[in-house]
Amino acid sequence: MTDQSIHLDEQLLETYDDTLSKQGISGERIAKRLSLLANIGLTEDNGSRRPGFSFLEREAKDKVIEWMKEADLTVSEDGAGNVFGRLEGKKKNLPAILSGSHVDTVPNGGHFDGTIGVLAALEVAQAWKETGYTPNKPYEVVVFTDEEGSRFNGGLTGSEAMVGDTDMEKTLLRRDYDGRLFEEVIQDVGLTVQDYQDTGRDLSEIETFVEVHIEQGKKLEKAGLPCGIVTGIAGPYWLKVTFEGLAGHAGNTPMDDRKDALVAASAFIQAVSTLPRKVNETAVATVGKIEVNPNGTNVIPGEVLLSIDIRDIQLDSRTMLIDHIIEAGKEIESDTGVRFMYESVHDVAPAPVPENLQKQLAESCRANGIEPFALPSGAGHDAMIVGRHVPSAMLFIQSKEGISHNPKEWSTLADCVQTVHVLKHYIETLQKA
Repeated sequence: MTDQSIHLDEQLLETYDDTLSKQGISGERIAKRLSLLANIGLTEDNGSRRPGFSFLEREAKDKVIEWMKEADLTVSEDGAGNVFGRLEGKKKNLPAILSGSHVDTVPNGGHFDGTIGVLAALEVAQAWKETGYTPNKPYEVVVFTDEEGSRFNGGLTGSEAMVGDTDMEKTLLRRDYDGRLFEEVIQDVGLTVQDYQDTGRDLSEIETFVEVHIEQGKKLEKAGLPCGIVTGIAGPYWLKVTFEGLAGHAGNTPMDDRKDALVAASAFIQAVSTLPRKVNETAVATVGKIEVNPNGTNVIPGEVLLSIDIRDIQLDSRTMLIDHIIEAGKEIESDTGVRFMYESVHDVAPAPVPENLQKQLAESCRANGIEPFALPSGAGHDAMIVGRHVPSAMLFIQSKEGISHNPKEWSTLADCVQTVHVLKHYIETLQKA
């Protein structure tokens, strides 16, 4: 953290069209709030650093709590540090509509990831206050804890706690980047293990969840649209792969008498890059980590370890891709004599967005003069976790050049505000159902 500051609001307002501020929604207010949060945990590169369960994440939450109270929301907090700002509807006994995201960041991230989703949800409540609108159903703005997972190399921690999906046995064994155990870390921000274990909420109290987030990709920019409708969130499946050959002298071993693990692994990596397209257009697979042993200049590689990230928004097609990748490894083993071994080390189910929610979002886009545009999410979000238990939807805001998790992350204020209008219309439409 430095003594410098960033005037994000001035940059956002430079090209903003004031006519978009209407129906109680204020672009200037959104810009100022983004700027205030950007200065909490500001890095030397003008990025954001607010790790989960840190004092900086806590400071950002406290600032949002101030704004929740300005919007006449009743604030509460659960044992995982998730913050809720609730507006009672005319029919208080009905399940609530939730909207929000997170305010924690990666170590040197941008100023829109997560944060704009919280401020978009809050702006809906603020607009209602200014226009005198009272919803039929209760409405809650939520700030989830530790979505990014940069502290414990995990993520989606707060939303998992809310829906009761936390594996406490594994969680208590986690150590952060300073080697501190989970229990010690959460005590810094006033949380206890007992309260954390009791966090799970009665999900019958929630009708639906909708999350606004930046796209973190280029599809909306290429389409020239401010926002888009997420069709599903791709669940990551990680494979750990080992190719076991035979190390040998690089000079004295003939080329036709080798079991080179790296040559086999190279063929496998090339195969992995081509297989997703044989499944569907939303599937992806990435070899993101490689380790070669013995890793000597004059030694034939005897062992190669690979990590593969496999994703799709549909479970069936993702399973098909996994099968294709494993089969490719077995074929290479047969062709080269290099042993192929694999194991699953991470499996999060994809979360398709219900079609009826997609259609309602499309209607809200049209009502605001925006052509509906459907796209998948390759990244994980809190909506993926909540969506396992409660019907959940997402709106993406256009990201300039697709840059994210980077200080250069940017979305125009116009695109942000237009998305808030869509969100507001969508939530008001749900009041009639």
